[in-house]
Amino acid sequence: MTQPIDHVAFQARRLPGKLAMADLASDRRWTYAELDDAVARSAAVLRHDHGCGVGDRVAALARNRAELAMLHFACARIGAIYVPLNWRLSPAEIAWMLEDAEPRVVFGDEELTRAGVMGHHLDDLAAAMAAADPLPPEPIDQDLPSLILYTSGTSGKPKGALISERNLAQTAVNFGLLADVRIESVFLVDAPMFHIIGLISAVRPVMMHGATVLISDGFEPGRTLERLGDPALGVTHYFSVPQMAAMLRAHPTFDPARLRRLTALFTGGAPHAAHAIRQWLADGIAIVDGFGMTETGCTFGMPLDKDLISAKAGCVGFGAPGVGARIIDVDGRDCPPGVAGELLIKGENVFSGYWRRPEASAEAFTTDGWFRTGDMATCDADGYYAIVDRKKDMYISGGENVYPAEVEAAVQGLPGLAEVAVVGVPDEKWGEVGHMAIITRPGAVIGAQDVHAHLEPRLARYKLPKHITILDDFPRTGSGKVQKAHLKAVLMGDDDRRP
Repeated sequence: MTQPIDHVAFQARRLPGKLAMADLASDRRWTYAELDDAVARSAAVLRHDHGCGVGDRVAALARNRAELAMLHFACARIGAIYVPLNWRLSPAEIAWMLEDAEPRVVFGDEELTRAGVMGHHLDDLAAAMAAADPLPPEPIDQDLPSLILYTSGTSGKPKGALISERNLAQTAVNFGLLADVRIESVFLVDAPMFHIIGLISAVRPVMMHGATVLISDGFEPGRTLERLGDPALGVTHYFSVPQMAAMLRAHPTFDPARLRRLTALFTGGAPHAAHAIRQWLADGIAIVDGFGMTETGCTFGMPLDKDLISAKAGCVGFGAPGVGARIIDVDGRDCPPGVAGELLIKGENVFSGYWRRPEASAEAFTTDGWFRTGDMATCDADGYYAIVDRKKDMYISGGENVYPAEVEAAVQGLPGLAEVAVVGVPDEKWGEVGHMAIITRPGAVIGAQDVHAHLEPRLARYKLPKHITILDDFPRTGSGKVQKAHLKAVLMGDDDRRP
């Protein structure tokens, strides 16, 4: 009987000599045959040296490097669960996650020392792998969880999403179809590999299609631009959050001519303003926005057509064939085209539940199995979805619903504006009003009158922010998204944690 194997093992038989992975920081390279061997040795180290088996957690706290992907593949082969930790968090937050996950073993780099965590250095793991005998192939149970990814916690305490190999394979299928991933594709990964983008969306489709992934140790706008434009590297796909894309554009070395050979720049993880998207398109670069979550992986994506992207700028596209989607109102009825409601998702890409959170898991799904994303969305008559805002971020001002993402998108293009975030705050007269926090470009001066003059022709008066504050930076998650709950506390003076 033929037993299921993972994509690395499959490509090692199909394309043994093809370049699978390169670690740019250490200048190491692995063909598919070599990567398969490294994963097999990593699995042997986990099982024989650390006693890891089915259901055991294997945590990692480290900057990007190839061994992190190998650990995850190895966990899947022995039925263990990989738990990448966000090294940008405080030691107390990391300690909480470790207490929650209870890993059998922890690997990492210098971040272990910074966080005060006892663990094994990844250099020692690499040495142990070199000395180990590869673990013989074993059947992969596609329905076992191989990953716990902690949610980014933009609106509350993180929860560990339990994600299976079946979920991850469907995400690879979805992104592969939407992003035209081919054997010739080359992905550059410098999104953090504790995030769904860096660990999954930019790695699993590569392995499925026999393409190549280049792993960077982190995002540095100038260095990333140089790599994206380097014909010797041949990068075709780059995935980031919109904030990273904005930093690339703003860098002094930004030269759109060097990036036009890319299949596209792909963005997700946060709303991407239509104004910003059209700036990229004007430079001849496809900027493809999409939608996904820790819990759902890659879900929607725009087509690779610049005219369609422009016409539907602000949309996140449509789903791959395996993705089911609905938009419902507060009474659970399906919304007509153009009407906002909560987005529900169903498909093999959707996770099974939250680690040790039975109540949260039950609340996350409808009785008939649809996942409640918590995102407010619309779907137009052509079937293109747009994310309006997080359901929890919406506030009610004078009886009217206000979506901060709509206000944030409307202010884009204001001269001197670098970044903006809006939250709802209590107000005696209106119940809630908007408080806008902005970051200005170097040397720029923006006042409340400038913001209102820009917004008044674009928004109803009840949507205009009552308060405007200039900040140096925002509190953020590890992937760069704004932590709205912390930002609101800072703006209201209830949180002494300054970004």
